[in-house]
Amino acid sequence: MERNVTMEEISDGRLYGINDMVKAGCGDCKGCSDCCRGMGNSVVLDPYDVFRMTCGIRKSFELLLSEGVLELNVADGVILPNLKMAKGKEEACAFLNPEGRCSIHAYRPGICRLFPLGRFYENHSFSYFLQVHECSNQNRTKVKVKNWIDTPDAVKYEKFVCDWHYFLKDIQVFLCNNKEEGTAQKVNLYLLQEFFMKPYDGKKDFYGQFYERFDRIKEK
Repeated sequence: MERNVTMEEISDGRLYGINDMVKAGCGDCKGCSDCCRGMGNSVVLDPYDVFRMTCGIRKSFELLLSEGVLELNVADGVILPNLKMAKGKEEACAFLNPEGRCSIHAYRPGICRLFPLGRFYENHSFSYFLQVHECSNQNRTKVKVKNWIDTPDAVKYEKFVCDWHYFLKDIQVFLCNNKEEGTAQKVNLYLLQEFFMKPYDGKKDFYGQFYERFDRIKEK
């Protein structure tokens, strides 16, 4: 999800690479769950998030939607899934347990793994930046970005993240240039079916399965 702010407003003014050290460590949060509350529909999921989640929880994407822990919303012009916040004063993430801990920590989405870092996209690549006003913990320690995002095969993952981001940008441009009635609905339903609803094989490499779909759809 894109944000209309300047880097000076939200960051420490630096950009980081996957092997850089950044002051993001929070000591396992120590009971704090502020970042799991009041997030609205901002925790948008990508296909790898859904792959990890459905394989880890052993529930289909459609079932997670029907159970009300995920929902669909328009994000930057494209319909995408996101974590659903429970209704009420605290608006807690549906996966937050009574002790204030993440019940799907091993399968948590990329945005959750990233926080309080963000991504700055430029020239068909991206760097990481530290969001200085988001985490309530004021005594964070330095940690390597690669360790912080806690995702196997960082090179493949970064390529996927980049390809997915710019693919969505292309879809936004396509939809802006094709205003024929029903086009947006057809495109969005097709993308949801191909990238999220069609099951991935948990015993096989995600990236191979994703790029088979990705390349086919790019051709269309």
